[in-house]
Amino acid sequence: MLDIKFIRQNPKLVSEKSKQKGYSVDIDKLLKVDQQRRELIEEVDHLRSERKKAAEARDEKRGQQLKKELKEKENKLEKLTEEFYFLIREIPNLPTDDVPVGKDETGNKPIRKWKIPKKFDFKVKDYQELGESLDIVDTKTASEVSGSRFGYIKGSLVIVQFALIQYALELLTNKSQLAKISEYNPKPFVPVIPPVMIKPTVFDQMARLEPKEERYYLDKDNLYLIGSAEHTLGPMHMNQTLNEKDLPIRYVGYSTSFRREAGSYGKDTRGIFRVHQFDKLEIESFTIPEDSKKEQDFIVEVQEYLMQALEIPYQVVMICTGDMGVPDARQIDIEAWFPAQNKYRETHTADLMTDYQSRRLNTKVKRKDGGTEFVHMNDATVFAGRTLLAIMENYQQKDGSILVPKALQKYTGFPKIPSAKIG
Repeated sequence: MLDIKFIRQNPKLVSEKSKQKGYSVDIDKLLKVDQQRRELIEEVDHLRSERKKAAEARDEKRGQQLKKELKEKENKLEKLTEEFYFLIREIPNLPTDDVPVGKDETGNKPIRKWKIPKKFDFKVKDYQELGESLDIVDTKTASEVSGSRFGYIKGSLVIVQFALIQYALELLTNKSQLAKISEYNPKPFVPVIPPVMIKPTVFDQMARLEPKEERYYLDKDNLYLIGSAEHTLGPMHMNQTLNEKDLPIRYVGYSTSFRREAGSYGKDTRGIFRVHQFDKLEIESFTIPEDSKKEQDFIVEVQEYLMQALEIPYQVVMICTGDMGVPDARQIDIEAWFPAQNKYRETHTADLMTDYQSRRLNTKVKRKDGGTEFVHMNDATVFAGRTLLAIMENYQQKDGSILVPKALQKYTGFPKIPSAKIG
């Protein structure tokens, strides 16, 4: 959530920036409740002080009268505090000034491209057709077992998926390799396998619980299944004060992710591009405020380095205000080229949340000068299932086989997934 002091000083700006993200927020009502709450806090503090004096003077009658007044004021304060936090949490994070203003994905701005897409001298197949012909993707059986938007990944394709993960982990945990990618701080990432279930209160503190219709909820256990590893990586330092000398703290988490895709009716219904369950390697980082944008740019450099190593054409896209999530202040996507669709599709995201999440999580940093403030947080995709699909389409051969990117061959132990005709 935003700092109430900032909202008091910049009500018009907060209202305008919220509208840019598609949210109509009642700033006047929030400020009115805030003022009433502050006044009531002073009254409660005064009554507590007077009651203490009455107790010291052994004035029982006065003490009982103050007790009754205090109870009434405390009940009113409790209700006002609930209303205050409800209203302030309705306000989204404000987009940074370099974010393009737009209503939806049509307002997103490509900022650079890498590698001209290959021209094939044969009719290309999409990943689903390739997967079925090579018996490495099976959605038919998955639909019978689990329903729509599920799939089995099988055989050699599983080996390629774990090769992707191993390749990325070797890079992200190697300081000397990271130093070759960027001049920015090359501190390595700590690998984590996080829980895939999260308490509702913590999910809400991460500002990722909504929209609830996208989440799988386990009613008997009062737990949600996460939609990304960042959901349980981000709270690792909730209610903690970190030391500036330890920042940045960087994690890379591997987990299964679960999404209901409730708002995606009719989109990508064929295949496994948009599914309810997928595996994903995700970054979460904590920095001092002045380094957070540099941290995001560094993460994007890492993402691009990995994609270039795979030699998959892509474009980098600055996401507009209306297409960003509630906690995001700045979002940069990478879209890989899918030849069968003849277009770029999103495979990676890098989100800068500034202190929006950390304020809700109460994650702070003690500065060198002795002061304390909220940390800034970033999260980003390293690899998810869609990268695997991009490899399949871009590396397909005329005979129906799929070559393995050279960067992954030392992990797979084979240079290609052979054609079904060859066996």
